Parts: sequence; C-alpha cells; structure tokens
Amino acid sequence: VSAMDAPAHLARLAPRELVLARGAALWPTGGTLARVLRAVDGVLRTERDAWEFDAALAGEELARQFRVSSLEGFGFGAHTTEAQGALGALVRYLRDLQPGGLPHLARPIVEHAGAAMPLDDMTRRNLELVESLRGGTEGTVLAVLDETATPMGARLLRQWLLAPLVQRAPIEARHAAVEALLHDPVSRAALRDALDGVRDVERLASKAAASRATPRELRALGDSLARVPRVRELTEGVVQEAQRGGASAGVLATLFGVWDAWSTVGGEVQGALVERPPLQIGDEATIAPGVDAELDDLRATRDGGKDAIATIQAQERARTGIQSLKVGYNRVFGYYLEISNANKHLVPADYQRRQTLTGAERYITPALKEYEEKVLGAADRIELRERELFEALRATVGAEIVRLQAIAQRVATLDVLSALAHVAERHQYVRPTLHDGFDLHIVAGRHPVVERMMPREQFIPNDLALTDDKRLIILTGPNMAGKSTILRQVGLIQLLAQVGAFVPAREARLPVTDRIFTRVGASDNLVRGQSTFMVEMSETSAILHTATARSLVLLDEIGRGTATYDGVSIAWSVSEHLHEAVGCKTVFATHYHELTQLADELRSVRNCTVAVREVGDQVLFLHKLIDGGADRSYGIEVGRLAGLPAPVIARAKEVLALLEGEGAQMAARLTTEGHQAPAGARARGPVARRSATPTGQLGFFGDEPREVVRVEVRDDPVLAAVAERLRALDPDRLTPLEALQQLAALRAQLSVEAGA
Repeated sequence: VSAMDAPAHLARLAPRELVLARGAALWPTGGTLARVLRAVDGVLRTERDAWEFDAALAGEELARQFRVSSLEGFGFGAHTTEAQGALGALVRYLRDLQPGGLPHLARPIVEHAGAAMPLDDMTRRNLELVESLRGGTEGTVLAVLDETATPMGARLLRQWLLAPLVQRAPIEARHAAVEALLHDPVSRAALRDALDGVRDVERLASKAAASRATPRELRALGDSLARVPRVRELTEGVVQEAQRGGASAGVLATLFGVWDAWSTVGGEVQGALVERPPLQIGDEATIAPGVDAELDDLRATRDGGKDAIATIQAQERARTGIQSLKVGYNRVFGYYLEISNANKHLVPADYQRRQTLTGAERYITPALKEYEEKVLGAADRIELRERELFEALRATVGAEIVRLQAIAQRVATLDVLSALAHVAERHQYVRPTLHDGFDLHIVAGRHPVVERMMPREQFIPNDLALTDDKRLIILTGPNMAGKSTILRQVGLIQLLAQVGAFVPAREARLPVTDRIFTRVGASDNLVRGQSTFMVEMSETSAILHTATARSLVLLDEIGRGTATYDGVSIAWSVSEHLHEAVGCKTVFATHYHELTQLADELRSVRNCTVAVREVGDQVLFLHKLIDGGADRSYGIEVGRLAGLPAPVIARAKEVLALLEGEGAQMAARLTTEGHQAPAGARARGPVARRSATPTGQLGFFGDEPREVVRVEVRDDPVLAAVAERLRALDPDRLTPLEALQQLAALRAQLSVEAGA
C-alpha cells in the first residue's frame, strides 16, 4: 500500500490494534504522516522486534502454520516480501498470545493494489456508509441495504461497502447475480428462508478448531451445516433459470461451480448431540442415546440404581414397620435412611447411625452403600465418557476448518446477493450500465437513505450528466434546497454500482472510477490542534494530490472557513486545478456565486442550480436541479424558517439591502469611470487573467484600485459639504453598522450632487 493510500485502507479495515516493528515510522512524509496518524488515532499499537518482520523467517513460520511447502499458492512472491514479513510477525505475535496454537486461522488472501477502491475516512464519513455523522448505524447506507439473514452476510456486506471494486468484469458478475435473483422471486424467497436458520458458521468453526466451542455452539454449527445442501439446491435452480432465459447468473454460476457438496459433518453433529445440548458438559445430557454403547450402559446403570434405591425404601418400610422411613441423599453423606425419633425403638440392629438431627436420625446399611457406590460411580463415568465423545467430535469438526471457512464464505456471498436483490425489488432500484469511458449519466437519481425517511412521492429525483465537455459542475442554490443531498446521491449511486448493487435511479450509465472523493462540511480537530479551516484545507489537499482523471470528486463549500476574499480565491483556484490539471468529473456545491464566472472561463465548466419559487415573501424549495447559476442564497428566509425573531429578520433585510446597494453603486462608478475590459477581449477570470487598465486590475467584486487624485476641499463645494458632515460625526459613538450607513449616505450625496 502506498503512503498516499494508506489512510484509506486503514479506515476501511478499522483495526483495533497495530503490530509495528520497534522504532519503525509510519510513512514519514509530511502531510501524509499526519493523515495516517489520524486514521489510527486511538488504536492500540504494539511494537515487536524488527527481526520478526524478516520475510524469509516469516515464510518458514507461515508454511508451518498453514501446513504447506510453499506460499506461492497463496499469491506470495517477490513482489510481496514486505506483506509476507508483516504477516509472519503477526502470526508469531498471535502465537505468543495463544500458546495452545492457532488452528482456526483462515488461509491468507493477498489483496493486490487496484483490486478495490480505497475510500478515505472523509468520504466514508460524509457518505455515511456504515456510520452516521451522529454515530451508530441508523440513517446509513448499510442500514438501508442490510437485509441479510446471517451474521456472515452482514459482515461481508459491510466489507463490500467499504471496498468497491474497480474492475468492470467482477462488478458486472455481481450485477448479473443480483439480476438473476431479482427475476426469480420464488427461488429467492426460498433461499432467504433457508439462509435464515444458518448461524455464524465462520466463527463457530473457528471455535471448534480452537477447542473452545461449547456443546450448544457445536450443535448450532451442525444445524447450520445441515441447511447447506438446501441452499446449494436453490442456488442451482436460480442458475439454471437464468441460463434458460439466456442470461448470465454471474457470481452465482461461479459459486455453484466450486460448491463443496460435503455435508456429512452437519448430519454427524446432529446425530451425535441431543437436540438442545447444555452450555457445559455435566449439567444435562450432551451425547444423544444410541451413539455409544458404553455410555448407554452407564446411563442404564445410573437410572436403574435409582429405581433400586426406591425398591430398598419400600423393602425397609415393610421390614421395620416404619411407614415414615424414607431414603434421601445429600452431597456430604450420600444416600441414607431417615427415621423419626418416635420410631427409634424400631430400628434394626444392622442399621449404622450416620447423622443426628433435631427430630430424626439418619442411618445407612451395607446394601444401601453398595447401591450408592454403583449409582454415583456410573454418574461420574457418564460425565467423563460424554466429555471424551464430545471432544472427539469437536476435533473432527475443527480439522475441517478450511472447508468450513470456504462454505461460510460462499453462504455469506449468497446472503449478500439475495439481500441486494430483495432491496432492489422493494425500493425499485435498477441495474446500472457500466462502461470504460468517461461520461456519467443518471436519470431520476435518488438518495437511498433520504428517500427512506420520507414518503416516496415527496422525494424529488434528479438527472445529472458529467461528460468530457461538462466535467465540472458549479452547483449553486439557496440553503435548504438540497445541494448536499444531490451531491451525496451522485457519489452513492456510483459507489453502489461498483459494490455490485443495483442503484436508486430510473436509469444509470456509469464509468468505472478509480476513486470517489467527498468533502462536505468540516469540524475542529482540537486534539491535534487543527481548526475547522485547517481540517478543510487538509482534506482538500489530499483530494488534489490523489485524484486522477478517472476519479469522481464531490465538493461542498470549499473556502468557507476563512475571510471571503481568501475563500473565493481558494475555491476558484481549486476548481481551476481540478479542471485543468486533474481533468476528473467534479460537482462543486458553493454559495460563492462568483464561481459561476468559471463557465465563461473554462471549456468544460457548467453551471447548475437548485430551483426555488418565490410567492410573495415566501420561498418554496423545489429540490429540482436545473441549468444556470443562482444569484441568491436565501439565507434570511432560512433564518425565518428556523425561528429567528421577527425584528432580527427585518433588520437583516435592511442591512442586506444596504450592502447590495453599495455593491451596485460601486459597479456603477466603475462603469462611468471607464474601467471595462478592452473591446473584443475575452474575460479570463478575476485574478491575473482579466485585461488590466493602466490603473490596475479588477478584483472579484469589481473593487479596482484607482489612481489617487489630490483635490483641495475649498475649491469644490460638494466636497466641502461632505467634509462638514464628516466633522459633525463622532467616531467614538458610532457602531460599525451606523458607520457603514453614514458612509453609504455620504457616497450617495457625492453621486447625487455630482450628477446634478
């Protein structure tokens, strides 16, 4: 893994502990190191001696662990020496933690670079894939898609979401499997029903291999394995149905072709254990009757001994004439005959006193002692024999750990695919069309999570296209109009397509992207001393350094954490860099309306906005994406909807009118003073691109510096009147807003009197 991609891979794996070579640095390359440290913040780090990471020693360790002569069959080679060394060190560390051995470890799988899409932490967080911004899984994409029936399927679905594929063939193989299951609802329902009784085979098998599975867990494993033949049969039916229709079953056909038909272990476990085994041996019966002749004999002896003791009680009552005589048992004295003090004179001579109570005496006889030894001895030997039989059965199951793990993986894959088909049918998702080109077309796209939180008819779908001549969209529009929702739904539709799922749209024609980047909002990182703006800039920097022409970049409000001029400048230059240097597909949502000028400056920039309708002083948000740029953000209207006091809203409108009036006056003065671009010159942007007049260059808001002309006040009556008003002002008593109002009034006076 490269230093640049390391944080994304660590975010996907979400490790609890890192095992490092003592003294080793984590990719010590400036900003990248900071990103890596953020990705592992709070993770336990364990240091081991550097020699444990030697690839040659690791090869020997791994060969012993997995009982192979060479690691080449696992995909290890000259290009994976560092990975081999790391894995060997990890196995050695685990052996130290578990000296009894690690028979339950699954065989290693080498994941080559380029097989899965790295998703950095900010993208995973902003798209709310497996954890919402508020914490927990509610309101996440995982919560929408997780209709799995097994714990293994739930884990695999999470893995797929965090590691979308980047090669078209395996993605389309998943799509074909989902489509085959979608078009065969009867078999799919039966398959989901069969999977519903399958427990966590992967973990139960690992426990059996490690000799930690309880009788109840081993029975659960047996019951689960007994369902596997039915699962295989239903899979075969779906594959055959798809092939009869001339379609490919994709991953399903591959799974069926390599399916392990071995199902004897499930039957063996079910036959050997009782239907409801206890948690521990000795509490109740664990091994079923008829499994072992010796155990059956011992049980007969134990149960027959109890009957004999009841017979002894009846015989002794008849012999002594004491009808209240009873046979009892406790752990201290064993079996005894209890006789009340009133009948002590009837006790035979061969009774031996064992215990004296307040109102009775307890005795034993040779015959009773003989039966006691026989019964208790049988009970002890039953527990010992059951333990021997159970441990042998557990060892037999554990020895098949490799096959069991393979079965678990195939069952999990089936579970995920059937869940994706179920979700696609329930929520009207469609199969996306993938291609190797550049263009992205989405028709009636929807946000998979937001649409679940409201009635279907209330969510407004939107179309979006990103092509070579429209690869950067400047998305403007008012607050609350849904810009962030549109931004996220584009990223989620692309991501779900590459996971292998169907997508929430009426139609989707998508390229295979190498990375998806989203930067939406920002927060302080006080622990590392980073402000909101610093976090924003760090995340933007990571995008600009990592994105390629095949990437999809989704930005929201870059540059809002600093002064207006700084923010606009950064947002402008970031947009130019993505367009000119990177050339990727980009949607940039912003309230900087100045950025709409980029559509005139750059060939492949287009403006889009989210429509609103004004009815009187009310604003209706239509949530519909249309071409063109917005000239207002309707922030005051949103403040009114949020419940700001009416006087605050009214005053805000006055100040807004004042500021907008000043902007118009400045524009008018610039026009009358002749500060226009030369005739025929193409506008090239606000900074260092616009043709300059001899007096300087225009800024973002037209505030061009002008030559200073010295004028004597006494020679100009207009200036004299203004000067008189200025002398009457007391700056120490003016608020900032009053100062702005006075300044506007003075400038208005200059304009009026100069015009007269």
